[in-house]
Amino acid sequence: MRLLIDADACPVVDIALGIARAHHVPVTLVCDDAHEMRREGALTVTVLRGADSADLALVNMLEHGDVVITQDYGLAALCLARGARALDQNGRAYDSGNIDMLLGMRHMAAHARRAGGRVKGPPKRNRTQDEAFARELEKLLQGIE
Repeated sequence: MRLLIDADACPVVDIALGIARAHHVPVTLVCDDAHEMRREGALTVTVLRGADSADLALVNMLEHGDVVITQDYGLAALCLARGARALDQNGRAYDSGNIDMLLGMRHMAAHARRAGGRVKGPPKRNRTQDEAFARELEKLLQGIE
């Protein structure tokens, strides 16, 4: 098992690295060349900028049983299809019970934006979200469901 992080805009990279180190799980950070992402103890894979280039590179690296951290529902769906586990930055596990609904919400938001509407973004990140993420990643790496 490896931990792969969609690192372009991930607010929990350092938290995830600390937990992965404690469990001796290797970590790979995947980002495009618009982001400088280097962390001690992690392999960094940098790809050329392009629509979903980092996401596609991450999916192509996946092996069954890997764990992925991502905020992207589309990437999470691809990871699940490849036999990986996926978790968002707030500790929510993506699974067959929620991914279709999340993808539907993403589609509706994109449709509203194309029609000139606005979609409210997430509130400012807080410590409670970091704690929830850490707790869920810890459980996942320990094999507790």
